Amino acid sequence: MNFPTSLRTLFSRVFHSSDLDRGVEEELRSHIQHRADDLERSGLSHAEAERRARIEFGGYVRFKEESHRALGSQLFETLWQDVRFSCRKLRQSPGFAIAAVLTLAMAIGANAVVFGMLNALFLRPLNVPQPESLYSIERGPDKEANQSYPDYLDLRDRNRTFDGVALYNIVSAGLDTGHNATQFWGYEVSGNYFDALRIQPFLGRFFHDADEHGPNSAPYLVISHAYWHSRFQDDPSVVGRIVQVNQHPFTILGVAPSEFHGTLLFFFPDFWLPVVDHEQLTGMNILTARGDRNFIMTMGHLKPGVTTAQAIADLNSVGAWLEKTYPKDDAGMTFALARPSLAGDLLGPPARGFITALMLLAGLILLAACANLGSLFAARAADRSREVALRLALGSSRKRILRSVLTEAVMISLAGGGVGLAGSVALLRAMSTWHPIPTYPIVIPVNPDANVYWVALLLALVSGFLFGMVPVRQVLRTNPYEIVKAGSSSILVGNSGRRITVRDLLLVAQISICAVLVTSSLVAVRGLLQSMHSNFGFEPANAMVLDTNLTMAGYSGERATEIQKRMKDAVAAIPGVDSVGVVNQVPLSGSFGSRDVYRDETTDFRPSNVAADVMTFRISPDYFRAAGTSLLTGRDFTWHDDQNSTRVAVINREFAIRMFGSSANTIGKHFKLGDGTRVEVVGMTEDGKYYQLTEDLRPALFLPMVQWPTSATSLIVRSGREAQPLAAAIRLTLRRLDAGLPFEIRTWQDDLGVALFPSRMATMSLGVLGAMGTMLAITGIFGMAAYSVSKRLRELGIRIALGAQRKEVLQAALGRPLKLLALGSAAGLLLGLLATRVLAYIVYQANPRDPLVLGGVVVTMLLMGLVATWIPAQRALSVDPLILLREE
Repeated sequence: MNFPTSLRTLFSRVFHSSDLDRGVEEELRSHIQHRADDLERSGLSHAEAERRARIEFGGYVRFKEESHRALGSQLFETLWQDVRFSCRKLRQSPGFAIAAVLTLAMAIGANAVVFGMLNALFLRPLNVPQPESLYSIERGPDKEANQSYPDYLDLRDRNRTFDGVALYNIVSAGLDTGHNATQFWGYEVSGNYFDALRIQPFLGRFFHDADEHGPNSAPYLVISHAYWHSRFQDDPSVVGRIVQVNQHPFTILGVAPSEFHGTLLFFFPDFWLPVVDHEQLTGMNILTARGDRNFIMTMGHLKPGVTTAQAIADLNSVGAWLEKTYPKDDAGMTFALARPSLAGDLLGPPARGFITALMLLAGLILLAACANLGSLFAARAADRSREVALRLALGSSRKRILRSVLTEAVMISLAGGGVGLAGSVALLRAMSTWHPIPTYPIVIPVNPDANVYWVALLLALVSGFLFGMVPVRQVLRTNPYEIVKAGSSSILVGNSGRRITVRDLLLVAQISICAVLVTSSLVAVRGLLQSMHSNFGFEPANAMVLDTNLTMAGYSGERATEIQKRMKDAVAAIPGVDSVGVVNQVPLSGSFGSRDVYRDETTDFRPSNVAADVMTFRISPDYFRAAGTSLLTGRDFTWHDDQNSTRVAVINREFAIRMFGSSANTIGKHFKLGDGTRVEVVGMTEDGKYYQLTEDLRPALFLPMVQWPTSATSLIVRSGREAQPLAAAIRLTLRRLDAGLPFEIRTWQDDLGVALFPSRMATMSLGVLGAMGTMLAITGIFGMAAYSVSKRLRELGIRIALGAQRKEVLQAALGRPLKLLALGSAAGLLLGLLATRVLAYIVYQANPRDPLVLGGVVVTMLLMGLVATWIPAQRALSVDPLILLREE
């Protein structure tokens, strides 16, 4: 038969199935009738002849199915019959159907959410043209992405493998459009930034290399589409408008397209402006300082046909030239390539480890759900064993019965997948609009795409087949003769024995997974509590933080120092304020500033002679008192530590150990900075945390801001007053001092949100997964206990009638589920102890061996067992033997 004929036959069988059924029915009936006529002619009565003919013919339904199968017409029809039959069976058990759908919805929803995050952060490329050829350039063995501007120029001009190399850095500025200045965040970028990325403007134009003619020569501004919408209400006349940026006039050239949000995946900038205007932004000119690597990233598209290995070799040749030409500033200039979306290897590996670990735990949730449903399906198949036996006796094939069981499982899995997908899509969309750190334009762009939908469908189908295959062995081994002969009393007799069944193994696996998830959750909570109560080296309680950059109001140099002193004195005069200090960057706020220091005897200040790379803070007098930092020895700064006095510094204990070999007798000792400046140590503080909670002890250096002026300004205000009235008083005071100065004020505890964000996210994620695992385990234990009690009510009634005590009845009814709970909990606790390395990717100081964590897991599993078996226990104890025996 050729293809067109086969196609016509298939369509005729699908759309004319009633005619085909009628023909098969008539053919089968004619065979039976012919045999009945023969028997009737041999002397049998009409009724007896028909009965004998049907017996000799055999299974009528089976022959009908075989006929359809031979004709190839059963595919869609039998599938539709199985679907309708499964719907009827599920309608007869609405509780089972709802529980199964919600169980799977939870598991698939959790996996869809985690995969959505993985897809958005790692699988989905940046929204720029040709993202597959876009790479960031990393420097040195530590793969640092930051570069100095002179090094960037050499990389841009001397490489032969990139089709343009661009640079950018994150900055904040004060924007004044005619009203009060407000702070906004954006990128300072090289003139070729948009050309290198091949981005086209939505409105107006972008700036280019040709617009730059030296420092502060390109006062141009490009704003994001979102900022244009929120601040300028989609006004097209904004192009060409002159606005004040840090008290300097800038012309808005254009608006970026709505789909372009910069080149750092989670940071959505409000604006882009040329890096040559850096001095107007910050009050400092570092564009000629080769050793100042303050620019976040350089990146570019590889030329067509160029491999990453060729590009790295080309960059290393440029690095060798830099080392030879600038040995003091550019030692160890080797390069590597990385994807730019997560700042290369700065955030990529930690984020990848976190998401991978979450995927593993979410996968455990799905396995637990499949084990739960597999156990329920096995019990359901046992309950329906008499029905299966009757269908087999009437001529149905085991294959057909298995297909109906799998159809029911797949229907539940698709329904659960649909509900889970709907919930996960809503959650992912909500996460995409969430601003976890209100002081920064940080978002988590995890909007779902087609990949999330396909993965959810795949998980639903695979899950359906997994738990649908559990009762296959029961169906294949069903003996219809024995079951029909024995009646209902013998159903599941084998399960009351002592052998280990498939349902037992599934329940143990489910409880083990739950124990692992509970362990992970408690480890996360314990880690968060340790993080919040660890020694920061300062005391965030009862303190406010006020952040500003004085260049936004036109202050720099000595004028900045003068206004800082006036701000400090004015805020200190507010009633209820105990102390006020000024610092250029608040510890653990996400800011990072470090510098190289050398021993006092050093005369050659090349990188190989660096004694330590130290965190550097510029502070005012009284900062240590306001911050709650202990001064172990020596003195604090005074306003007399100015430009005309000896250069002085306060160091922490780790600095003293690294530089001088001991923390004893450090007062009066000296060290040198990279420019050869000799600095005297006048004080030593306790160690602390400065950039992130997970960092090891690191040296820190505190310099007086009068000797080292800075426009970056954060006031630490310590007071016993309530936060809101104090914040209002501070705002009023500073508005009187300078109404054009934009600033943000918050409690220091809120400011720690940046540092605590990873721990809080880990705790929330693992807490949700742990709760899901617990719910699944409770339903699994409850299901088995309730099923065991329901099937043994007659036995329990007899035991009670014979005088069994309550303890003996409970042991008979619930002993097996509780033993499985203990076995699964022990296995899960052991797995949790072995999962330290996985948990370390998620939780700071992960330690499942913590006695509090171990005790918490044991208590949780005991409570879970109590909750799961409470109702079955009550039912077992309430058995009335008289009623049961009368029913029998």
